[in-house]
Amino acid sequence: MKKSKFSETQIVSILKQGDAGMPIKELCRKAGISSATYYQWKSKYGGLEASDLRRVKELEAENAKLKRMYAELALDNAAMKDLIAKKL
Repeated sequence: MKKSKFSETQIVSILKQGDAGMPIKELCRKAGISSATYYQWKSKYGGLEASDLRRVKELEAENAKLKRMYAELALDNAAMKDLIAKKL
């Protein structure tokens, strides 16, 4: 996936300018983005503050780590069950 040239804090500040009443077309032209990008960002980051966004990123990283741990344990469990089944 292509990395955005805007950081999350920059995205939040652009969205706040739109919420403050700046016309969307002017805001998009000033930021160098399309209106479709603005509305995608709004659906993803709308209503978030920079601190909230940081917390969401931390939770996503922790969730990914836990999913990897679960996958490893499930694989080990399945291997043990196969080994026990072969012995019986």
